[in-house]
Amino acid sequence: MAETIRIKTDARGVAMLWLARPDKHNALSQKMMEELTEAAGRLGADSGVRVVVLAGEGASFCAGGDLGWMKAQMGVDAETRRAGARLLAGMLSALNTLPKPLIARVHGNAFGGGVGMMSVCDIAIASREAKFGLTEVRLGLIPATIGPYVLARMGEDKARRVFFSARIFGAEEAVTLNLAARAVPPADLDRAVEDEVAPFLLAAPGAIAAAKAQCRALGPRIDQATIEDSIDRLVAAWEGSEAPEGIAAFFDKRKPAWQG
Repeated sequence: MAETIRIKTDARGVAMLWLARPDKHNALSQKMMEELTEAAGRLGADSGVRVVVLAGEGASFCAGGDLGWMKAQMGVDAETRRAGARLLAGMLSALNTLPKPLIARVHGNAFGGGVGMMSVCDIAIASREAKFGLTEVRLGLIPATIGPYVLARMGEDKARRVFFSARIFGAEEAVTLNLAARAVPPADLDRAVEDEVAPFLLAAPGAIAAAKAQCRALGPRIDQATIEDSIDRLVAAWEGSEAPEGIAAFFDKRKPAWQG
């Protein structure tokens, strides 16, 4: 029985994959990353599943990485730290290579890893009240393992506007950045997601999987070397001097040193 996610598949083969840590705004804990990786493999192999919708329970889609998990990375040895980075990278890769259409239903906050989760989806539909931000640099970290997917989605020119500023932006700007396909009123979010689901149910599942694989092959290459580089960059940030200060400042409810 999963602890941090919930899956419900309807008679049409549409699987709702819910992030189910609403009390933590669906922040990505180690357990959630493990369960999402396993779920991606299971849903991908299930011939009865035609489409997967990724959504968040409670007030937010996904508030990013769990800060308790990040703090724990500060106190472990290098090998354990690298294993943590590899877990995060593996989860993103598993979702990115899911051989089924993956649609994000985004509301509330989507920060850091939440933006990464949107970027591994084929389509993201956002509620107009949603807020977005790549906030890692406020903690002395970088959006490393999500980076290849965010850059593939936005393009470098658009990503430079938000990738290292930690600026919070709204749903309409998320559309202009190619992060979301559409921004709709909150009351219309479910209908808009259903509008994206419906066409896939008329197409051949094998052809969809092959066409999606071709998109990945022809688009920006995110191969094992790219993933390893993203892991190296995250580990380097964790092992630097700024991350311990940024994370400690957050838990101490004070400004980090670079804010004076």
